[in-house]
Amino acid sequence: MKPDTILVLDFGGQYAHLISRRIRENGVYSEVVSCDINITDILDLSKKFEIKGLILSGGPSSVYDKDSPKLDTRLLELKIPIFGLCYGHQLLSYLVGGNVKKSSKKEFGITHVEILKPAHILHKLNRMEKVWMSHGDTVYDLPSDFEVLARTENCPVAAFGHKSIPLFGVQWHPEVTHTEKGDLILKNFIFKVCGCRNNWQPTDFLQKTMNEIRGTVGKERAIIALSGGIDSSTAALIASKAIGKKLTAVFVDHGFMREGEVEEIKNVFKNSGINLSIVNAKKQFLNVLKGVKDPEKKRKIIGNEFIKVFEMVAKKIKAIYLLQGTIYPDIIESGSTRHSDKIKTHHNVGGIPSKIKFKKIIEPLRDLYKDEVRTIARDLGMPEQIVKRSPFPGPALAIRIIGEVTEEKLGIIKKADKIVREEIENHNLNDRLWQYFAVLTDTKTTGVKGDARAYGYTVAIRVVESREAMTANFAKLSYEILEKMSTRITNEVPHVTRVVYDVTHKPPSTIEWE
Repeated sequence: MKPDTILVLDFGGQYAHLISRRIRENGVYSEVVSCDINITDILDLSKKFEIKGLILSGGPSSVYDKDSPKLDTRLLELKIPIFGLCYGHQLLSYLVGGNVKKSSKKEFGITHVEILKPAHILHKLNRMEKVWMSHGDTVYDLPSDFEVLARTENCPVAAFGHKSIPLFGVQWHPEVTHTEKGDLILKNFIFKVCGCRNNWQPTDFLQKTMNEIRGTVGKERAIIALSGGIDSSTAALIASKAIGKKLTAVFVDHGFMREGEVEEIKNVFKNSGINLSIVNAKKQFLNVLKGVKDPEKKRKIIGNEFIKVFEMVAKKIKAIYLLQGTIYPDIIESGSTRHSDKIKTHHNVGGIPSKIKFKKIIEPLRDLYKDEVRTIARDLGMPEQIVKRSPFPGPALAIRIIGEVTEEKLGIIKKADKIVREEIENHNLNDRLWQYFAVLTDTKTTGVKGDARAYGYTVAIRVVESREAMTANFAKLSYEILEKMSTRITNEVPHVTRVVYDVTHKPPSTIEWE
């Protein structure tokens, strides 16, 4: 049976894949496709999926930009329901002859919207709702065969619907957690408008992925980049089940891991049945980062060095394929599509050199989000200590040190980070938090230690709550916990005179500082 499917047309927005994730949470399959998809493409996909609806994502463009992405207008003639979000909302309005122009007052962040007609996509919403906006253009009016469903003080057409066909748009982002009834809006479209059945689960992809790995690698050998985190560990287990002893997991000890993690990884994987190769490359990584301060350069250099190590190991064991635990958020922030903005380069995406000595890089998890990966990991029998492990970037502590990475700074950040983790775990908060860590800033300030003047570093503490890392809220920790962290860091870590707490959501910030 073909799964009921919603296609998300990606117009370059940072949340295109988050829309897809929200749909999957409801047991309905979703795929992100290029915004220039045409009717022929839709018919081809219909051989595998029961396509029940199209969602047009947001994006950084204006509909009036010369090179802005557009939609094949023939899709509007299909009987498939279409729902535009943000840029998608503006684009639909523009294509049907609506008036879209620069806003007199832009809306960014939390906005209160007035629901004029709580029907269709807005079924069961209250008269006033809290939503999350991020737009510079605004729809001001539409042809007579459309009706306005919602408005704000600065946006006269915040939501619309066609009077006779399933064509809708909202200016806000229902996919982000900051929109309080966002899940309900998407459910209304998925189930009420499109009539989907919830006949898909994350584990459905497992056998298909193993078959793809097996088919690609064939009789050859492959290595997988293992960091010890949930993503690469799950990818390693899947690949191991697919190709067995033809796989070697390579853990690069670059010296930037948190305290105790190298030994922990050894213990976890020693009885896993996976061939494990640990490469000590501490001097190599520290040397190539000498004098480098720019975060993008750091990420690319680290990505380049990883590949060098992997190529060295692959040559020894005659492997020609490289597997990675890349997931959706990595790809999105690295600028995954022609129309999307790059937020930051991930070492395993944009940090990979253009010329590599592998026949192919295989990324079995690239279409999944963190919580989907955790579901699959548990299905595979992964130890809970790995399943619940707080996300940790591939470049590790090198990007939690602002500016140049040195041995002295690594010593400071490791101690500070350990204190943050200990206090979170001592207060049993780790299960409800997405990430918690310390950042060593490049700011030095005056302090007093032992009745004498001290001039030392400032450490920032970053603790966030999230569902999938696409959006996040800073955690409102008690002053008691923050005071304990601050006191311990300034007492136990030499060269630190000040501790600050990051109270910024994502967006507008990212979770990591670099």
